[in-house]
Amino acid sequence: MSTPRTIFALSFALCVASGMALAQQPGLGKPIPESDIEAWDIDVSPSGKGLPAGSGTAGQGGAIFAQKCAACHGEGGKGGPGAGALFGSNPIDRIEAAKSPGNFWGYSTIVFDFIRRAMPFQAPRTLSNDEVYAVTAYVLFLNKIIGENDVMNAETLPKVQMPNRDNFIIRFPDRI
Repeated sequence: MSTPRTIFALSFALCVASGMALAQQPGLGKPIPESDIEAWDIDVSPSGKGLPAGSGTAGQGGAIFAQKCAACHGEGGKGGPGAGALFGSNPIDRIEAAKSPGNFWGYSTIVFDFIRRAMPFQAPRTLSNDEVYAVTAYVLFLNKIIGENDVMNAETLPKVQMPNRDNFIIRFPDRI
């Protein structure tokens, strides 16, 4: 049974606790400037939303690839000590099948996004936007998806139809 004393004690404790909850915060951290957020807000959607300015062709990308990517991916993307081949895999018919951008990835913009965020392995995010477009074009060319002189940019890259595109289900289609 509740007594008036118990009710008073609980009410008092509740008031003290709520006052403590509304007390001034400890002052840790500081607001992040919008410019700092923009530097890390680099995601690219399948529709191309988020692609930066710039452009490149497979012809340009081949030279960049030889200089900055071949150490891991092998000459011409044939596979190397740090990664498998970037082209030439058969269609995926079992879970263990070798995967490459041409037979696995559903959207060309995701190839761009991955290269931009993670490559080269030893120095991620060091490629310029033009270099990322060029290397992306080179990888797509190796997979016989685009021509050597096709220009990839924010307008053309989302239009590239990847061979495995229809085998993906977009979890949140309204966010594309």
